[in-house]
Amino acid sequence: MVSVEALQLLVLVCIAFAPHAGADGLGKPENLSCMAVQEMNYISKTFHCEWDTVGQQDPSTRYTLNVDVTKTMTYNVLTSENHARVDFGHSYPNHVMLEIWVVAHNVLGEIQSEHLSKDAGSFVKTNPPSDVSITSEESFTTSLLINWTHPIANEYVKLRYQIRYCQNGSQSWTYVPLDDTAKDIQSFRLQNLQPYTVYVVQVCCKNNKEGYGYWSNWSTNATKRTPEDIPNKPDLWRIIAERDDINQRQVQFICKDPLLANGRITRFNIKVQDQRDKLKNGSLEPESFPVNRSDSSPFTVLRQIHLADQESVKVFVTAVNSVGISAEESLVVTEKASELAPVKELLVRPNGGRLLLDWKPPDSTAVSEYVVEWVSGDNTDWQRENRRTRHTAIKGILEKFVCYNVSVYPIYSGRVGKPATKAAYLEQGAPSKAPDVGLKGKPGHNEAELVWSKVPQRSLRGFITNYTIFYKSGTEIREITVPANTTSYTLKSLRRNTTYDTWIIASTIGGSANGSKHSFTTLIYAPGEMVGIVVGVSLGFLFLFVMTMLLWVYKKDVIKDNIWPRIPNPLESTIGNWSPDYPLKVETAKETGICGVSVLDVDVCDGKCMFEEDKTSLALKKDKYLSEEHSSGIGGSSCMSSPRQSVSDSDEGGDMADTTASTVQYSSVVASNGYKGQTPNSQPQHAVFSRSESTQPLLDSEENPDTLLQECSRQSQRVPRGPRSTHTQRNGDIVEQQEVQEPLDFCPLEEDCEQVTPTDSSYVPQLGGYRPQ
Repeated sequence: MVSVEALQLLVLVCIAFAPHAGADGLGKPENLSCMAVQEMNYISKTFHCEWDTVGQQDPSTRYTLNVDVTKTMTYNVLTSENHARVDFGHSYPNHVMLEIWVVAHNVLGEIQSEHLSKDAGSFVKTNPPSDVSITSEESFTTSLLINWTHPIANEYVKLRYQIRYCQNGSQSWTYVPLDDTAKDIQSFRLQNLQPYTVYVVQVCCKNNKEGYGYWSNWSTNATKRTPEDIPNKPDLWRIIAERDDINQRQVQFICKDPLLANGRITRFNIKVQDQRDKLKNGSLEPESFPVNRSDSSPFTVLRQIHLADQESVKVFVTAVNSVGISAEESLVVTEKASELAPVKELLVRPNGGRLLLDWKPPDSTAVSEYVVEWVSGDNTDWQRENRRTRHTAIKGILEKFVCYNVSVYPIYSGRVGKPATKAAYLEQGAPSKAPDVGLKGKPGHNEAELVWSKVPQRSLRGFITNYTIFYKSGTEIREITVPANTTSYTLKSLRRNTTYDTWIIASTIGGSANGSKHSFTTLIYAPGEMVGIVVGVSLGFLFLFVMTMLLWVYKKDVIKDNIWPRIPNPLESTIGNWSPDYPLKVETAKETGICGVSVLDVDVCDGKCMFEEDKTSLALKKDKYLSEEHSSGIGGSSCMSSPRQSVSDSDEGGDMADTTASTVQYSSVVASNGYKGQTPNSQPQHAVFSRSESTQPLLDSEENPDTLLQECSRQSQRVPRGPRSTHTQRNGDIVEQQEVQEPLDFCPLEEDCEQVTPTDSSYVPQLGGYRPQ
């Protein structure tokens, strides 16, 4: 427990050290200021003061505002805030000295601010001047007279005034020097104003004594237009459209109101003079063009002329208002080949919502001024800069996402030099439209050429940085990026007979836009491939046809014999007529005998068609017949005939067609009495041998000996044997030999022959006939 004596001792110690504690803990109030404002026509009896606190504040700190009036009366106000009001009772103490200070205090102690001792008028802030008005005078086109009323009577406060003004719509104020308004005045004349210009004027006031009082608020706006005056020179310009095809220029002269119009421009007067006819300048009658104020265009079109590239004209223009006519403004359009040098290194860039321009002047020092022109579509505007300008900003109203062609023209005392031009955007955005892609011609089998047109200027909204081409087949999407100046591209390595969807994206620094899709299908074959295939097949068929024809020419006999075999026709045979000189000997058929009556010159027996006991005698006969070339015996065995080459036995075929060996000889023995059934006469009958040399192909039985033997076996049963006659051809003479051939006692096929019953006829035709091959 702490005793009462200890607490009292602690309080005494705190009080002893209170100044130090107050300085460190409370902080001294600073920047004490007070004000007395005007109410109605008097100064308010309420006195308002405020101050700044220093350091960390204790919530228990309190402030006391003290106002001592002429050291006879003190007003005290206690507050916990940093401001307070003192009520002087009946009225404000004008023209007396006031002493003011603030005391800060808490449980640790107190501290005072600096004392403020001033005349009561030093704290007064009056109302602004009332009834401010402006008067314009027709005789003073560049001045305005301002009038106002004192806000308070001079008995209370003597005032001084401050005036500021500006053109209507501008935020740049012009202040009238204080020395010109230091007197106790109620009017003032503004001078050096622009004619026919609306001005806004404001006035404020304060105590006339230096360092006393506060400036009042600004008065309400007072607005007035200055009177009209004769206009300055008009702002003359031209627009030139080149026509290189006919070496001619289309020149349009346009004009804006003068920068100092000094009134309302009602019309422009223009004169166009040929430079080669300078003497007529004074006698030219001007042409008048009224100004249509309903037109939204910033300029007036005066006249349009066609000027050859080798011609030069000078134009004179004046502006007219209600007061008078301006001085002449002139402009020279030189020959195209005589245009003067342009500016150098023009740079146009957006910055802070404006387009800034920088350039270097041309080498010539004769430049009098510069014209900065900006064009967007059909809209044209311009501004003039003095000859010392190197960088400026376009002062006209520009739109976002619109491309402007900005040009700088140097002017050489009315002669226009060549322009330096740059395209620029105040702000860029994504294009509102992308190009539509199409195909140039037809797609190939593995490539297709895409083409597209440039995006219209109004849809660009920025500079195109690149195009991105997309093409899709199924779920596979590929993309290719091409430069902004590209309008075509060939897609390669495409698949055959495949449908592709393709589209283009146009990009700027502000964004991108998609174009519409286009579909195409690649070909199955390349154009040359189909022609090659058709030509190849055609050549193949042609080659095959040629080879077939050549084969037909050189192998026609072989081909004919294999495809269309010729069947022997007895009607075409060369067998001689029937001869009655040789009687036909009728013999009774025996059980055994030779098998046939026709002998082919083909050796088909090889010693097998006879019995063993006859082989010896047959050899002798065979030697005889072999000694005689191409001979054949009737009734004899075909084994006895000499070897002969047939068509089917030779590979040369057609090469042997004309030789004697190719002729097939036929022999036949017939009865002289003719045909079966005829009655033979009483004369001895002779066997008649007929020989045929025919070019007809051999019978199947002649080509196949086995078949012949079988056929002979059957025929031997029906045909009786008779005498055999041979005839041989030697040196072109035919020698006929006749001998009686005994009947053979064997069967050619080594089988039993059936007995044949003789017939009454002396000739039995061959029943076997000719067999087809």
